[in-house]
Amino acid sequence: MRARLLVGGVCAAALAVTSVVLAGTAHAEADRTVTSNTTGTHNGYFFSYWKDNGNVTMNLGAGGSYSVQWSNINNTVVGKGWKPGSSHTVNYSGTFNVNGNGYLALYGWTTNPLIEYYIVENFGSYNPSTGAQRLGSVTTDGSTYDIYRTQRVNQPSIIGTATFYQYWSVRQQKRTGGTITTANHFNAWASLGLNLGSHDYQILATEGYQSSGSSSITVSEGGGPTVTSSPRPSSPGPSTPTGGTGTCQVTNAVNAWNNGLTDNITITNTGTAPINGWSLKFNLASGQNITSGWSATYAPTSGQVTATNVSYNAAIPPGGSTTIGFQATHTGNGAAPSGFTLNGTACR
Repeated sequence: MRARLLVGGVCAAALAVTSVVLAGTAHAEADRTVTSNTTGTHNGYFFSYWKDNGNVTMNLGAGGSYSVQWSNINNTVVGKGWKPGSSHTVNYSGTFNVNGNGYLALYGWTTNPLIEYYIVENFGSYNPSTGAQRLGSVTTDGSTYDIYRTQRVNQPSIIGTATFYQYWSVRQQKRTGGTITTANHFNAWASLGLNLGSHDYQILATEGYQSSGSSSITVSEGGGPTVTSSPRPSSPGPSTPTGGTGTCQVTNAVNAWNNGLTDNITITNTGTAPINGWSLKFNLASGQNITSGWSATYAPTSGQVTATNVSYNAAIPPGGSTTIGFQATHTGNGAAPSGFTLNGTACR
């Protein structure tokens, strides 16, 4: 079922590859109704419309706004966004109503490597990550997103039939409207070895599969810096043991660049009893501030921080370990955290 739902995305991708877009228009364009497969630009935004059959009406409005109504369809994907995409922050608002299977997502492609990616904000009766391999999570923009990777073998893509990976962030608390800090997802994926290539197109997509529904969406580029504008190493740094003694051991793998860093922290249970639920306290270096994290919740974002387990990694058996991580900004000090304690016990 999940694989069938993705067919619309890849077919829309194949359609979109024929259109190269430069943002910006000299004047506002009139609203436009689209009912057949096409891509193009409208009021400074790239748009894509694809269906395999049925009734799908897309209305292109002012700026980044569009609406769509669909019924009696097998699969459809429409949306407005950018070509090329990027790690920019995305703002969106609107409504999303589906009777059956469908979802609302920031959706795009890269090449070299060829990757199809989804940041899923809302979905109907079917979670599009069902059956996928779960790799971790990232906490950003008011929710935790579960991270998955799937593979498509000899399927349509923006370069023709190919075998490629799909990267997923699926929001646990569904919503229709808000800010998507895209760089936080891209960096969380990279920390798990899920690397992107050169960006092709990127849209705030509405997809329906054997369903009926409607959406009305306005998308725009958000403000603020994007962390990925700074270079970051392509491979993790060395793991550094922390000081202290006890029944736990913590190692850091820090990647620092001129104004940011990521740290993957591995917690090992060196005791003889299982750990069931944990809180890891540590001290961030002066000037560091956490902007996102994965596989734990983090509070506060500076100074002495407490990372608390999420549901899937609460238990650590004797000799077992779990890895969490975060991304942070800094003002010149990219040092690893210090003073780790797990459930009140100092770790070595």
